[in-house]
Amino acid sequence: MLRVKLREAMESYRRRTGVRMTYELLAKRTGLARATLESLASRHTYNTRLSTIEKLCIALECKPGDLLELADRPGGAAHEN
Repeated sequence: MLRVKLREAMESYRRRTGVRMTYELLAKRTGLARATLESLASRHTYNTRLSTIEKLCIALECKPGDLLELADRPGGAAHEN
């Protein structure tokens, strides 16, 4: 399962730039709803579009790999062959 590390990316942005990124500010910069951002940050099973990831990467000045994590599946395997 892919997990969006939104909170971590927002904190990394703050450390790099000195600017505290809030959901409000990120919503304004991306055009995404604040509720969508909150769901991405808190619901591990939230399914999102690549266009959303792209908008977040642009606003947070990061790469998709900084924002996404491949989490273990139940049973311990990260992926199947």
